[in-house]
Amino acid sequence: MDMTNFKNVKIELTRFMMAYKFALDEMNTKINILKEEFNYIHDYNPIEHVSSRVKSPESIFKKMYRKGYPFSLSSIKENIKDIAGIRITCSFISDIYEISNMLQQQKDITLLACKDYISNPKPNGYQSLHLILEIPIFMSDREELIPVEIQIRTIAMDFWASLEHKIFYKYNKEVPEKLIMELKDAAIVASELDQKMERIHKEMAIIKETNRKKEDEQFLLNMDEQTLKLSKSLLETFAK
Repeated sequence: MDMTNFKNVKIELTRFMMAYKFALDEMNTKINILKEEFNYIHDYNPIEHVSSRVKSPESIFKKMYRKGYPFSLSSIKENIKDIAGIRITCSFISDIYEISNMLQQQKDITLLACKDYISNPKPNGYQSLHLILEIPIFMSDREELIPVEIQIRTIAMDFWASLEHKIFYKYNKEVPEKLIMELKDAAIVASELDQKMERIHKEMAIIKETNRKKEDEQFLLNMDEQTLKLSKSLLETFAK
């Protein structure tokens, strides 16, 4: 390969990786806007934490090799959809689907794939909502549509998944069946906790709404009394 071809390949590889970084920046901006809106306008913010990453070239090549895909930029773009990834942690299960809908309703976002591991957990107990969303990015000489993987999960789901990953990280041998079952039991406990907290959350929302309506009714009643007093006062003034 001569120097000119080498430079061209380097530029294309740089552009390729930058495209995923820019797509990640665009998606993070959208999520941050939602967070800011919830903080300033609404009483409750469903987004607890957001983290993001772009896969390293080494990680991409390992996945390509493991899957048996040909090594080319076009093959990577066609087959690897999680080069850019964002994880959103929420308080409650209902928040997960609410955030998912908010993102999908944005006009420049296209849903490519959805895997609901909450309704259908993985055999090991893993739970999360996985979305592949496509977003346009605008370079100096082109527009590209880039996929971004979004994982949305509760704090309990994230706690279990993070510890499960740490326990098995770089362990290439067969895991004892006893430990696998204990981890699955822990996932069930985490799921039951999520469901219990969701019920409490909904009950509190009903109580708050009931109290708000009572306060509004009392406010209107007080206003009516003040208006009546003012009307009487005006009539007495005119009568004089």
